[in-house]
Amino acid sequence: MLINHDTRCALDAVVDLVNTAPEDGGPDTLADTAALRRFVDEHDISDAGALGEEDLAAVREVRARLAEVFAATDTHGTVKLLNAMVAAAGTTPRLTDHDGYDWHVHYFAPGASLAEHLAADGGMALAFLVVDGERERLRRCEAPDCRRAFVDLSRNRSRRYCDSRTCGNRLHVAAYRARRREAGE
Repeated sequence: MLINHDTRCALDAVVDLVNTAPEDGGPDTLADTAALRRFVDEHDISDAGALGEEDLAAVREVRARLAEVFAATDTHGTVKLLNAMVAAAGTTPRLTDHDGYDWHVHYFAPGASLAEHLAADGGMALAFLVVDGERERLRRCEAPDCRRAFVDLSRNRSRRYCDSRTCGNRLHVAAYRARRREAGE
């Protein structure tokens, strides 16, 4: 599966946005406009402008809709969610070359809000996965105490954990120790 740079950036932003939501009573890491600004800066999101409480509320709503996409159990459900999100964002594809980047497509309209920008670009990136028959790449970490979202971009679609160095390694070490205990070592 070939994913271009812009789609990969949009997928990374989608995953990171979904993962800002509180899990199992944890903190909401998109708690205020300063956190929203950090998110925008970390993802180099263009045309964000000044951000206020309305932007924060709207981005949280987009986050909830994106989380629903990751929770969808079938392609038709995923498509319904993505179509609604992209339509609500007022998707307006256009070619642009800004900030030193070569020609690429923006799916949000000029002057769109940050939430519309994230919904349009993120929704289209996820739609490309569906079109390629790759919806099953949208996953949640299998570590029982994690459940973070990720996009499995491994060649053989075998990734099970959001991060193999943390969640994956922790579970492998626990399984190893359990086997050693059972063996009486």
